[in-house]
Amino acid sequence: MEQYNVLVVDDEKEIRDAIEIYLKNEGIKVIKAADGIEAIEKLNEQPVHLILLDVMMPRQDGITTTFRIREDKNIPIIILSAKAEDTDKILGLQVGADDYVTKPFNPLELIARVKSQLRRYVTLGTYEGKAKVIDLNGLTLDQSSKKVTAHGEPVKLTPIEYKILELLMTNAGRVFSINDIYERVWKEPSYNAENTVAVHIRKIREKIEIDPKNPRYLKVVWGIGYKIEK
Repeated sequence: MEQYNVLVVDDEKEIRDAIEIYLKNEGIKVIKAADGIEAIEKLNEQPVHLILLDVMMPRQDGITTTFRIREDKNIPIIILSAKAEDTDKILGLQVGADDYVTKPFNPLELIARVKSQLRRYVTLGTYEGKAKVIDLNGLTLDQSSKKVTAHGEPVKLTPIEYKILELLMTNAGRVFSINDIYERVWKEPSYNAENTVAVHIRKIREKIEIDPKNPRYLKVVWGIGYKIEK
């Protein structure tokens, strides 16, 4: 891998230091912050390619920090949480996180997820063949600039949201199952992926549809999966 900067945000110094050791062994530079406020400051000081972000922190928690980062940045965010309940994971995804790792985590799994997100971020929207502009009745995706517009207005998507939308738009009319979407976008075997995919689909709808409850573009095919209408 080329040199990447990963911002590790956790109020426990031991965890920050341990993650730094894991990532430095992979040739990744680590920037450390003890809470969300310090994380925002670090983001404004130097380039960051990915953020590992704890949920429970003083001054500013991980959920609030994710929300604020997503106001103007699409950097991949992996939530670190000691809570294993689905509701906590879903909340992180809802506010814009791309993935989550539950504490205590396996170092090999953490490294794999970091590398996976970095690959997607750096090669965002890369498919075989020539990049093109896809226009489906007012919903437009430019594979070169990675920009999306709906009804003439720019749409700000996270890297994962973009990848899902690009997959569906480049295959307009084709139905993809939840497992298909997860394995093609996350590049790993699908296991209990329903909530993860559903949260991202809902966020995409909120951004591209005039009425998300009666979507014009992103349709569910009950019992099968999702598709983008031609």
